[in-house]
Amino acid sequence: MIKVLVVDDEELARRVLREYLAAHPDVSVVGECTNGFEAVKAVSELSPDLLLLDVRMPKLDGFEVLELLERPVAVVFVTAYDDQALRAFDVHAVDYVLKPVGPERLAEALGRARSRLAQAAAPPALPLAALAAASREPGQHLERVLVRDGPKVHVIAVENLDYIEAQDDYIGLRSGGKTYLKQQTLAEIEAALDPARFVRIHRSYIMNVEKLARIELYAKDSRAAILTDGSRLSLSRAGYQKLKELL
Repeated sequence: MIKVLVVDDEELARRVLREYLAAHPDVSVVGECTNGFEAVKAVSELSPDLLLLDVRMPKLDGFEVLELLERPVAVVFVTAYDDQALRAFDVHAVDYVLKPVGPERLAEALGRARSRLAQAAAPPALPLAALAAASREPGQHLERVLVRDGPKVHVIAVENLDYIEAQDDYIGLRSGGKTYLKQQTLAEIEAALDPARFVRIHRSYIMNVEKLARIELYAKDSRAAILTDGSRLSLSRAGYQKLKELL
């Protein structure tokens, strides 16, 4: 049996998919979700083989859902928008089905899913950076950061970030007096941020320029950035030059 999770914020769309899926005896619908947060939780709890996933939904879109999953899952995007197909195949989607969905077109997508699932025990896992990049429109800078924390998902607007610190295989995102850990490199998130707003001031730090209060000289050629929340970050020589150019 192929265990399918249906994710769409429209009840009519979910009902149509359920009806068409019922015609396939090797398919079992293990759950339905109305938004991305529900989908992330359901994938952990229900372990589906295949997601029928809408692209544009409230709270989290389909690409952001994939970024937050703890294991790779085969996905067929089912959407009313025809402008996201290239991004869908960038994340190794099985198929991209446009609404309104017909039974024949869904059957074709299921056939492709059967072939994909038969080829390997699991779909190929993509690097987190690739999934994060696919969740943004081409040329668009990161506007919010998603952090999985057990069953919880934190959504942090980049303007609320104070700084980001490298911590081994993780980054620490400092915002509102709290630090959120995310498995990603500093270089990966630096490439996604707006360089007019965020600057790499040290090999271990990226700083939100809007959070800078002052720069202090505490030894010969040694400087620190003091942020509005009182945080004190080391400034390398190269980082100081970048910061001067930006200011």
